[in-house]
Amino acid sequence: MVKQLTVISGKGGTGKTTITSSFAALAENAIIADCDVDAADMHLILHPDIFESNDFYGLKVASINKNMCIDCGKCGSSCRFEAIDRYNVIDVYKCEGCAVCEYVCPENAINMIEKKAGEYYCSHTRFGTLVHARLGVGEEASGKLVSDVRRRASELAAEAGSDMILIDGPPGTGCAVIAAITGTDLVLVVTEPTMSGVHDLERVVGVAQHFRIPVAVCINKYDINVELSNAISDYCKTNGICVVGMLPYNKSSVDAMVAGKSVVECSENVLSSMIRSLWSEVSFHLLK
Repeated sequence: MVKQLTVISGKGGTGKTTITSSFAALAENAIIADCDVDAADMHLILHPDIFESNDFYGLKVASINKNMCIDCGKCGSSCRFEAIDRYNVIDVYKCEGCAVCEYVCPENAINMIEKKAGEYYCSHTRFGTLVHARLGVGEEASGKLVSDVRRRASELAAEAGSDMILIDGPPGTGCAVIAAITGTDLVLVVTEPTMSGVHDLERVVGVAQHFRIPVAVCINKYDINVELSNAISDYCKTNGICVVGMLPYNKSSVDAMVAGKSVVECSENVLSSMIRSLWSEVSFHLLK
């Protein structure tokens, strides 16, 4: 049975992708999925060689048939997003796909059509197969794109006989996060000892628990505020959540990112050693 691990965070910049890329280096026989589609950056470390590309279609947008349009103006006056101007021209960047214009048009001159909103790819990397995506500028439906990335990763895992799907999830608590964690075997929440980090940790843990997904926590850069790190540990203990690792602030993570490598690929140091121990703990909780 393929196990699925999703690494998420309550806010951006906690070190989620840094940790996930090291997990990718340490995992054996795993498919990697970058589901942070709004701000994908796993490719900067894994340097993928794309072998498959697929178009992604998100929300439908309105299209007016000028040969049928009688310029009555009902569509423009009914559009709350002001996506239709006085010449009955649709601004596809403002159109939210609500279809009210199609509904009110007396001549059936408006139809909702598919609009390409991005692409998702399958690539070879030095750590195995990576499924990743690019969402178009200003596009929405990122949750749907995450679902497509996960579906393709599951298909590739079945084809290759992989033991695990390692998912780099998005930050926050929105629909993309829900799409990234639903049905997974374990959620690892990466947090940091800051006031916003503590607040957002509680929110994202709440989302995972709502869907009854096992949760583990890693406190990254714990030594920048030991008092808050202890408060996070107390919160996790009170709520029955396992803290599987506490990583120190270490400049080697920056050096690794600049070199386009994961932390564990660089010279052995305190941080890489602790990430290896973190991976062992996470693997234990994932497989038990």
